[in-house]
Amino acid sequence: MDNSTYVSLSLATAMRNALDVTANNIANANTAGFKGERVVFDSYLHRETGVDETRDTEFLIDQGSYMNPEQGAMSRSGNPLDLALQGDGWFGYETGDGRTAYGRDGRFALDPNGALVTLSGAKVLDAGGAPISLPPDLGGDVSISQDGTISTLTGGVIGRVGLFDLPDLQSFERIGAGMFVPPEGVDTARPATGGTRVMQGMIESSNVQPVVEMTRLMAIQQAYERALKLVGSEDDLTRDMLRRIGSVG
Repeated sequence: MDNSTYVSLSLATAMRNALDVTANNIANANTAGFKGERVVFDSYLHRETGVDETRDTEFLIDQGSYMNPEQGAMSRSGNPLDLALQGDGWFGYETGDGRTAYGRDGRFALDPNGALVTLSGAKVLDAGGAPISLPPDLGGDVSISQDGTISTLTGGVIGRVGLFDLPDLQSFERIGAGMFVPPEGVDTARPATGGTRVMQGMIESSNVQPVVEMTRLMAIQQAYERALKLVGSEDDLTRDMLRRIGSVG
């Protein structure tokens, strides 16, 4: 297999991964608080060591992906337990398997025991990292201030939603439902220092722009198909060469 085939395969592999990332973005375009991903490519220049030392070959390298942290659009829901974040902060959650996760989906509800939970059942954490528990008969009769303080309609403070900064967010792993978990044993999350506001009765939409993602998907798919055609062409040339050699023999 010559270098031209390897170049085509490196392009096809990178485009396949880019297709997966872009398709996931499109699938979550309507998921509250979802943050889109972007792929990162690099190149590797291989210098020939044969007779023609001036000939170089450049390969495409897939360096993975990164999360786009841009703010999503806000929409009003009217539900007092729906919260949106304006700024760089994140909500904290306790997942069903006991892990601490972070996300921006603030569509909350009370379970039968009074725990504040996400739609997927994860418990919402306070600033100290403990699950928030409210009176079960409270319903939605609460006021939540911009710093996350939860009060009854008569002014009694009953809890506070935790807001967290994630300085090493790009190293966190997606686990679905718009949540991220830190690398094992390395949780760099810290209480938000300010600049993030809680907006009650609001929902933050996904920051994915469907039209942009669809355009990107088509471009990636075309590049992927070109790469496969190049690989096929190289195979055809090799077969033709072997056929000619066999006929001469």
